[in-house]
Amino acid sequence: MTQKIDGVNAPIAEKKDSILEIHGDTRVDPYFWMRLTDEQKNAENPDEQTQKVLDYLNAENSYTDTVMSHTKELQSQLYDEIVGRIKQTDESVPYFKNGYWYYTRYEEGKEYPIYCRKAKSLDGAEEVMLDANERAEGHDYYNASGLTVSPDNKILAFAEDIVSRRIYTYRFKNLVTGEIYSDELTNAQPGAAWANDNKTFFYTTKNKVSLLSEKIWRHRLGQPIAKDEMVYHEQDPSYYIGVSQSKSDDYIIIYNSSTLVSDYHILSADQPSGEFRQFTPRGSKHEYSIYHYEDKFYIVTNWEATNFRLMETSEDATDMSQWKEVIPHREDVLLSGVDIFTDHLVLSERSNALTQIRIMHQSTGEEHYLEFDEPAYVAYTTTNPEFNTEKLRIMYSSLTTPRSTIDYDMNTREQELKKMQEVVGGHDPSAYTTERLYATVRDGVKVPISLVYKNGMRRGDQTPLLLYAYGSYGSTIDPWFSSVRLSLLDRGFIYAIAHIRGGQSMGRQWYDDGKMFNKKNTFNDYVDVSKYLISEGYTTADHLYAMGGSAGGLLMGAVINQAPELYNGVIAAVPFVDVVSTMLDETIPLTTNEFDEWGNPKNKDSYDYMLSYSPYDNIEEKDYPNMLVTTGLFDSQVQYWEPAKWVAKLRDKKTDDNILMMHTNMEAGHGGASGRFKRYKETALEYAFFLDLEGIGAEELKD
Repeated sequence: MTQKIDGVNAPIAEKKDSILEIHGDTRVDPYFWMRLTDEQKNAENPDEQTQKVLDYLNAENSYTDTVMSHTKELQSQLYDEIVGRIKQTDESVPYFKNGYWYYTRYEEGKEYPIYCRKAKSLDGAEEVMLDANERAEGHDYYNASGLTVSPDNKILAFAEDIVSRRIYTYRFKNLVTGEIYSDELTNAQPGAAWANDNKTFFYTTKNKVSLLSEKIWRHRLGQPIAKDEMVYHEQDPSYYIGVSQSKSDDYIIIYNSSTLVSDYHILSADQPSGEFRQFTPRGSKHEYSIYHYEDKFYIVTNWEATNFRLMETSEDATDMSQWKEVIPHREDVLLSGVDIFTDHLVLSERSNALTQIRIMHQSTGEEHYLEFDEPAYVAYTTTNPEFNTEKLRIMYSSLTTPRSTIDYDMNTREQELKKMQEVVGGHDPSAYTTERLYATVRDGVKVPISLVYKNGMRRGDQTPLLLYAYGSYGSTIDPWFSSVRLSLLDRGFIYAIAHIRGGQSMGRQWYDDGKMFNKKNTFNDYVDVSKYLISEGYTTADHLYAMGGSAGGLLMGAVINQAPELYNGVIAAVPFVDVVSTMLDETIPLTTNEFDEWGNPKNKDSYDYMLSYSPYDNIEEKDYPNMLVTTGLFDSQVQYWEPAKWVAKLRDKKTDDNILMMHTNMEAGHGGASGRFKRYKETALEYAFFLDLEGIGAEELKD
């Protein structure tokens, strides 16, 4: 229906039917014409088709600006609050590697990090390796990533993206003279490895059409790129690939991974001209990771172990029959990783939707777990580059406790808080309450929920609650602290995370039960958690809000088709909503290598199942909630035309007078704006959308 807000008509996209046929089924897509190539988006003189699409996106942006114009003061207040809580002059906790202390710092008023180090002692002179603020000058978008220093500590390799398409160029800086070398490795992805000769550099390039990582190259510093040697070419487009160096610095490791399979190739870092050898033959359904130490490799593997187990093998072994079990499989505990030290093994585990850190003494076999008091938290090992140390560095946070960097003595069990994220203006964790609930969903499974709210908040019929979730790829949304979120909590919102299937909160089976032909469990879990929160009196449908991004945007699209009456407002950020058409197009990034996540619609059973939940294909003539949809023109993961088509079709079909808006960042991609503060302009818009629906304006903080 035509939507008019304050006398302003919403943009109505032109319909131009495209007929899409497969498996004897015909779909009619009236907005297929919105697709543009990268060349069209970057053209200085847009052709007629390009201009039509750009005009439509700009019209949607103008409409959003108009509809939200009365919240400008609120948006400004929110932005100032959010940015005002961030310590502008700040730095990370230094870590020691190969004779240097490394850290990152920020300066007041600047958007980008400054990467630094000091030789031997923290009392030494600071050496600025890379000032991203200087490199970003003249660019609307900038991101430096994949920083890695040569073994002799003299050369920095760094990857730069100035478009937000996640296509990087590797450059090299002499840290002694400050010279930027002429070597430029284009079409690369961050993540690379130096050989121990300080001259040979291994890096990954992408397929220029699909943007999938595809080839590994050997570059020798100073030689023309045309002479770089390709050392690996992944022929199967269902795999991601990359290259790294082992913690021991003894091996260059090529990794390959699809949804269900891992594959590694290794080369001595002392023999950079040699040939890589396969760690073990590629299996059909075998996921594992490898960790080198002295004369052996540790392996975290799901070989005959759904939740993974720990094994070891000699470094020259080539067959899995030579692997020996160290930690057996457990039905109720997911083993997600291992950190190796001279005297200890540290296991990262997940049980009952919480992270756990288990420490084992290698010689005595004595073991213990780190203990944490809060009902919902996240703790994980972080930067631990040295073997011969008793100190384990971990990160801890909860919905009320800011991120805390802790050094833990694995022998004495003493903890040293190195840094807690500072909230400028002060933050009292005891002023907020966190809860862990369990909702029994329609098939009898209990789904965990993490909540946080300000003390004194009275839950009930008028209480606003924002429910966030993701639910794909085995990715778990842990209960982190967010100073940004305080702007909602201090205005009376409850913030909740639904740990739905498709993530890995409750172990590997939790993921398996939320993908492929079980994908609808993800959507059903979210809807049933919503109903549970209403039935338990935390909120009502008039005050319940939903939010998810990327694959979580797919979640938003599916739940509003299933149960739109449960939500007053929904934000879908960079949403993956045109599932069937996207997965049929193998030229788009994140298609072929995700067939084991969603299914391959070229197979009729997968096509039928995906079509039954694809948000774009299941829009109906009915009432939908108030909605804000966000995207980025240069998004390489979820192409902008998915949300653009979705919004156009929703506006054409929906029968209500609720708000439907789309905001396109015309300069950014999947991650939004670059820089430390600029991104919060969009956050302020999102929060203003929710608060406005609650009738909360500027200066209306609740005690």
